[in-house]
Amino acid sequence: MTPSSNRTSPSFPRGRAYDPYAHADAIGLEVVVRPLRTGHELWLPELRTLIVNSKLRSVHRRNALAHGIGHSEYGHEDDRPKHEKQADQFAAWHLIDPEELADLYRWCPDEERLVSELGVTLRLFRAYVAGQRTA
Repeated sequence: MTPSSNRTSPSFPRGRAYDPYAHADAIGLEVVVRPLRTGHELWLPELRTLIVNSKLRSVHRRNALAHGIGHSEYGHEDDRPKHEKQADQFAAWHLIDPEELADLYRWCPDEERLVSELGVTLRLFRAYVAGQRTA
């Protein structure tokens, strides 16, 4: 299942207009924001709950939530490397709009500035780029 062919999610705008909180609500996920000792988010599939680390800055919290929604949408029950990669690609697909990225590339070829402008982590940006190469 690719992010664009997701069978359970309603359609949401991509990029900066994407609201992972609204997405989680629309698919019946409970989102709890609280301190976590390790990690950015914790997916509890048996409870359909995502715990997002309250110690994160808002931009990282948004990325972590989108990643966690990916775990939910793919039906993951663990965090093996393959599942982490899929959740990253899911989050990147939702958080990065190709038209916004194309506009940014015109004036900003620097990767660090791009991720800052897009509001995504470098890891998710690289997942997006890798996904475009294989598409």
